[in-house]
Amino acid sequence: MEPGIKEFFRRLVTTMSFLVLWMAINIAIGIRYGYAFFEDSIHWSNVIFYIWVLISLFALIWFYTRLWKKPIEHLND
Repeated sequence: MEPGIKEFFRRLVTTMSFLVLWMAINIAIGIRYGYAFFEDSIHWSNVIFYIWVLISLFALIWFYTRLWKKPIEHLND
């Protein structure tokens, strides 16, 4: 397989894998331990969970922009 195509697929698989891992972690913590749900009122654990979700989402987007910003060599040949 050509190096450019191999690098493109590697980036694609990395992107999808990190997204599924991020979703699995946040869904497991939020649903299993109940941090995603507001029962009677907002608790400190709900606030910390949603702050974690936002910070980790921004980190994931930052990682994606750094990953896809670099040009793929030999792809335009």
